[in-house]
Amino acid sequence: MANVVQSLDQPSNYKDSQTRIERQKQHELLSKSTTLYIGNLSFYTTEEQIYELFTKCASPEDGGGIKRIIMGLDRHTRTPCGFCFVEYYTHAEALASMKYVSGTKLDERIIRCDLDLGYKEGRQFGRGKSGGQVRDEHRQDYDPGRGGWGAQAQRLEIERRREVEERYADAQDGPGAVAGGGGDWKEADGGTIPGSALKRGRSPEDEGDNSRMAHRSRLDDFEAERM
Repeated sequence: MANVVQSLDQPSNYKDSQTRIERQKQHELLSKSTTLYIGNLSFYTTEEQIYELFTKCASPEDGGGIKRIIMGLDRHTRTPCGFCFVEYYTHAEALASMKYVSGTKLDERIIRCDLDLGYKEGRQFGRGKSGGQVRDEHRQDYDPGRGGWGAQAQRLEIERRREVEERYADAQDGPGAVAGGGGDWKEADGGTIPGSALKRGRSPEDEGDNSRMAHRSRLDDFEAERM
């Protein structure tokens, strides 16, 4: 009798695009695999958290347990980028994790587990152009657990801001730019003259006007005494 619901401990149809192994051979290897690929992790999830969760499906009394955990890293920054590999000692433990752990929450994210052909050096690094995973390269949604916006969206935003800054700089230096305030009130030595207005220096004409006004004032006083 056919199963109505697909078994939770069966591997997915995912195929590593960089493997050169035929599909039939892959099925044979997966039927004995003790390695799991864990995806959709938060960038902030630690190796200790992963160990605590996946050790629940380990069977140390039967000679099993977690052999090692390999954290996925950004190729450029060497920081976690949302995936890892978990190696058990037995195939049964890997199947138990697929059945009971895959689809559960870790750091408020629903993680997924899949049987893997086996870890090889170099697979711990992301394959995206920006150094992380390919899935984060073109992502258009904002995901704080995976670095915010997708890498491509972040590059476009950086370019947009750079263009705005360049246009602003051109407007400040180009024809018709508004001169900066305060320049006319600077002294030659760079200091500012106190007061709200700059006083004009006295000229010889000013001195002459003052002398005439003083002479007329004395004449008026003399006329007043005579009267």
